[in-house]
Amino acid sequence: MRAKLPAEEGFVERDGVRLHYEIYGDGPQTLVFVPPWSIVHARVYKAQLPYFSEHFRCIAFDGRGNGGSDRPDAVEAYALDHFVADLLAVMDATRVGQAILVGLSFGGLLATIVAAQHPERVKAVVLAGTSASIGPGYPYMAPEHFRSQPNDAKGWNKYTRAHFLADYPDFAAFFVSNIFSDPHSTKQIEDGMEWAAGTTGEVLARTVQARTIPPGFDVSETMYRRIACPVLMIHGDDDHIQPYARAQAVAAATGAELVTIPGGGHNPLGRYPGKCNALIVDFLDRRLGVLAPRRKAPRTRPAKRALYVSSPIGLGHARRDLAITRELRRLHPDLVVDWLAQDPVTRLIEAEGERIHPLSARLASESRHIELEAGEHELNAFQAIRRMDEVLALNFMLFQDAVEEGDYDLVIADEAWDIDHHWHEHPELKRAPLAWFTDFVGYLPMPSGGEREAFLASDYNVEMIGHVERHPGVRDRAIFVGDPEDVIPRDFGPGLPAMRDWVPQHFAFAGYVIGQHPEAFGPRDELRRGLGYRPDERVCIVTVGGSGVGTHLLRRILRSYPLVRSRLPELRMVVVAGPRIDPRSLEAPQGVELRAFVPELDRHLAACDLALVQGGLTTCMELAAAGTPFLYFPLRNHFEQTFHVAHRLDRYGAGRRMDFAAATPEAIADAMVETLAKPPAPRPVGADGAARAARMLADLL
Repeated sequence: MRAKLPAEEGFVERDGVRLHYEIYGDGPQTLVFVPPWSIVHARVYKAQLPYFSEHFRCIAFDGRGNGGSDRPDAVEAYALDHFVADLLAVMDATRVGQAILVGLSFGGLLATIVAAQHPERVKAVVLAGTSASIGPGYPYMAPEHFRSQPNDAKGWNKYTRAHFLADYPDFAAFFVSNIFSDPHSTKQIEDGMEWAAGTTGEVLARTVQARTIPPGFDVSETMYRRIACPVLMIHGDDDHIQPYARAQAVAAATGAELVTIPGGGHNPLGRYPGKCNALIVDFLDRRLGVLAPRRKAPRTRPAKRALYVSSPIGLGHARRDLAITRELRRLHPDLVVDWLAQDPVTRLIEAEGERIHPLSARLASESRHIELEAGEHELNAFQAIRRMDEVLALNFMLFQDAVEEGDYDLVIADEAWDIDHHWHEHPELKRAPLAWFTDFVGYLPMPSGGEREAFLASDYNVEMIGHVERHPGVRDRAIFVGDPEDVIPRDFGPGLPAMRDWVPQHFAFAGYVIGQHPEAFGPRDELRRGLGYRPDERVCIVTVGGSGVGTHLLRRILRSYPLVRSRLPELRMVVVAGPRIDPRSLEAPQGVELRAFVPELDRHLAACDLALVQGGLTTCMELAAAGTPFLYFPLRNHFEQTFHVAHRLDRYGAGRRMDFAAATPEAIADAMVETLAKPPAPRPVGADGAARAARMLADLL
């Protein structure tokens, strides 16, 4: 899912070539994102456009040769003069008189030329991994090398016209992997390969050949010295495409602020978006006086303040987070909590009288992304998280805005992966003590993903382990929601630590946290009476959580209802569709009660005779704590439900696991009847998890 779609898009034609552009946001000032080399298109700025369009009018366009723009046949059409004129033409067509230019790689060269030649059009320049006409270059990037005929196509011998034409996919894979020479760049490389498929070797060969055409303007050091506007440069010192020494030469000539990314490759905007976006924000604030609202507002009272970031995937996290907050207020009665959350979590939190941070409304929907990733009762959760990078980049920056403005004493993050990742990768961005909650640690590959997914999961675990061990102070408190025995007895990957050895060294254990433990509901008979359930009926509740992923499961269960009812006439089935599924779309058989939402669902789950649920941990553990028999259907290819949740439920002796692929309506009916006839007796679930977690947080306040 894209974090944000353009508000407007169109084409401008110049010299017979159509250029595709997009406009995001409507701020009072304009940022123009200048396209780099034509091996990629404007999506290369996907980690910047959604956030900066919250504050600016942002223009992005595809350079000639890729994306929605034309691919002219003549080499001359790719001369430097044309690319510069294209930038000006897009600015004219989008009614941009003066702009801040952001240029990656070749886009940086174009931005500096326009800043020097047309200073009235440029307010400031941001250069990342910039190409330049001064300073040393790599020999393998020279025109002579490109025209050579190497005896083999290994290494930089792939960067030749002959190999472009003979095996473009092989060249693209090689070149993109050198753009992202940084460790743990697998997702960025995949994106780069996808964008590279938008052009051909023939087109790119023309762009390189055209570099020998002399431009119609000065591109010497004198040009750089004419740039009068503020310039920010971000450059990795391990850039394989444009040497760091070249960035130093540009900085010396322009007086630019040069920020070095240690060990960084050619595209810091894509690989380190949290750091780079924060650098750009700081630069524009200091040099141009924009984005000033990010500065902290003075406190009006001395009360302690916390920002609570609750995971939006389902409602279970919110229920446990509310329970922890209630206990924390017993210890700090004056505590003010702002919640940064998304629908449907915000509905639940608001119903409890809590304060929603206004930036919550601007978060990109992680629930919607998960729904779009899901198939028929299938969700590869690991790959879905990887592909949520654009959404998480925006949401992290909005979180960073909230922290910069809010002067919080504590940030509480319940599986807010974006915060944990970016603050570990760049600890200097941290602005408040951080308490981190999770109920699982470690990605595990699904067998269907083969060797590739096994490698990727291990690589992500290596990165996470390295983050925590290099920067142990980022998490002021890391809390595992559960007990040591709930950690699955697996390792993080080949040659990596065992989870049961590593997790206890880096986490405290709170025990399981339930929104409200069923023991507080009173005697079960009284609870049933209070909820309107008769003693002579067998109540079955079906619920699939707060996302829209459970539609297929609901329909399958509904087809089993007539079969069960014929064997158990006293059965009463209540189906809770949740906030993101329209109950009318389910076509339930007569006799089934459909609800979009049930207040205090946890009480109904404790009172019913049987529940049918997905494999999410929170609902399953609420049922285990209540002693309610249940069937659970883990989503196919969902590593957490398949491995982490199933291990925990097996430990408690709770629930009957069902394979959705084999769960015909008849099989579901049989399992319901059998479970009602012989309900299991799960182990007790502790009732003090929220209080234990709150005591761990109280120390930080």
